[in-house]
Amino acid sequence: MTAIQKPGSEATRRRRILVGVGGGIAAYKVCSVIRHYTESDNDVRVVPTRSALKFVGAATFEALTGNPVSTEVFDDVDQVAHVRLGQGADLVVVAPATADLMARAAAGRADDLLTASLLTVRCPVLLVPAMHTEMWEHPATQANVATLRERGVTVMTPASGRLTGTDSGPGRLPDPQEIAMIGELLLERADALPYDLAGVRVVISAGGTREPLDPVRFLGNRSSGKQGFALARAAAQRGATVTVVAGSTAEPGDPAGVEIIRVTTAEELSDEMTKRAAEADVVIMAAAVADFRPVSVADAKIKKGAEGPAPIELTTNPDILRGLVESRDAGRIPADTVIVGFAAETGDETGGVLDHGRAKFARKGCDLLVVNAVGDGKAFGTEDNTGWLLSSSGTETALPLGSKTLMASRILDEVRALVPDGDRTA
Repeated sequence: MTAIQKPGSEATRRRRILVGVGGGIAAYKVCSVIRHYTESDNDVRVVPTRSALKFVGAATFEALTGNPVSTEVFDDVDQVAHVRLGQGADLVVVAPATADLMARAAAGRADDLLTASLLTVRCPVLLVPAMHTEMWEHPATQANVATLRERGVTVMTPASGRLTGTDSGPGRLPDPQEIAMIGELLLERADALPYDLAGVRVVISAGGTREPLDPVRFLGNRSSGKQGFALARAAAQRGATVTVVAGSTAEPGDPAGVEIIRVTTAEELSDEMTKRAAEADVVIMAAAVADFRPVSVADAKIKKGAEGPAPIELTTNPDILRGLVESRDAGRIPADTVIVGFAAETGDETGGVLDHGRAKFARKGCDLLVVNAVGDGKAFGTEDNTGWLLSSSGTETALPLGSKTLMASRILDEVRALVPDGDRTA
């Protein structure tokens, strides 16, 4: 007999998301975050500060959510809104989180509906700072951020770029899609982003390589770079200093607080990864590297002749992952550098996906290997992922199907356990 779920049970109720909006020019961008959550069938309630309503009117937030907007503790007194809103939330996202708003939150102030609600929540809280560079870097702001993180609040690393007026630098609100993705991750796993990688230098390869045949054609693969960028996004939000060496990707924007180096071919990727690995604490090879490249590249577009296509002679590309391990063994990379590989596999008559992954792990010699099944709509270009995580300690951990940011957080848990304690950038 199948049990019938009662209305409002965990299996049927909509997730309740409280979106706080601070008084900054970036408030208009939060409308895109709100729309993402409402279109995902969440029950969204917006609680702006009084200053926020000078940038975006209450009518906009009400139209986007279908819920009333309040700013004051004395609004809806009969509903005890300053308690009920926080108690009922599954996630709180505050964006933009201004310097003033974070200072009040760190001090435990309750002088409007938003800060009062923050004192009652017991769900994940995501603060998304946005302010001028000088305000973000001020010791008072940094102390408040540290206090909030110590209490378990996730404070995003801001993006760098154009600010109000002609100013530019760190302090820009991250892309709304990235904010939404980080919030979704916290809904999937509340403890996904501990601030535990501060001072750790992480280099990640992402995307696919392209090997030119002529000026207009190339050999490539279906990699989108989504998993590599998800790892970069999660590592940066856990405090790491992150560099991504990216080939061909389908990501609409760069993760906040991450340095991006663009390459095209496997040899270019190998050169960059080898150079940057020498100063890294963690190296993650998430890119889908072409195994072969043409021996020669035509100077002009290859024409279609009556006799048919000419044969293309291929040569083998460098094994970048194995080369990094060999460099570590030879002392060119620090001995305690953690090296993580990825294996995109398909089963065949000689074995299954995991069988081939185990064999590759034995050949590569890295510390961790993520094994993915690919093909038939799996892994490449998708928003979710699954697989296994193999460790040099002999463990094999199943990675259940979930978002690529969720998989990234689980991989980074294992990486963090292998990183020596201490700030190596000091």
